[in-house]
Amino acid sequence: MTDDAPELRASDADREQVAEILRDALAEGRLDMAEFEERLEATYQARTYGELTPITRDLPGPGGAPSVVSFTKAPAETGSWASRIVGGEGSSTGAFAVMGGFQRKGRWTVPRKFTCFAFWGGGELDLREANFADREVVINCVAIMGGMQVTVPPGVEVVVRGIGIMGGFDHSEEGVPGEPGAPRVVITGFAFWGGVGVERKLTRADRERRRLERKAARHELHRRERGGD
Repeated sequence: MTDDAPELRASDADREQVAEILRDALAEGRLDMAEFEERLEATYQARTYGELTPITRDLPGPGGAPSVVSFTKAPAETGSWASRIVGGEGSSTGAFAVMGGFQRKGRWTVPRKFTCFAFWGGGELDLREANFADREVVINCVAIMGGMQVTVPPGVEVVVRGIGIMGGFDHSEEGVPGEPGAPRVVITGFAFWGGVGVERKLTRADRERRRLERKAARHELHRRERGGD
């Protein structure tokens, strides 16, 4: 790292590396919750490498060696959109529910075309932690006297082309520009006495990270108001 250049500005990816070490330390019992929250706040408040370095200095890395965080910029960060468009055929091509339900969530790969059907039932498709077989994927939803919910992460472009008869498709997330490199999710299909909902939502981990970032920002604002004491 960086003891030789402590004044260099840290990036969001640098802070996430440190946060991941802290989460592991909490899970292993090396930090209690109070210590974890204090260090995590300091992590998201840090602006330079010099401020990040001491946060994990007393925590071991893999194999018990001292924890060393690399701040060398990689070509593609873990978790970037480029790393989530993986090609291939997808984890599955469809899901069906007859007087029951289905669910796809967590780490799975959305194929180029995914077809789901619900009759007197319902289904949930959660794409927040998913990978994608291609830059554009099509989700074909058929809901008859049933319903489906599609959850996408922020940054993804959504296009809705479904047809509803005594039912409908949710268009509220259309028109939001996608982030550079993010996939495009096209939702098509047919709803009869049923509906297909679409929502854009953060994962629990991302919500917690943003909460701590806001808390750290408020702490920094109060510190400056008190004159930096």
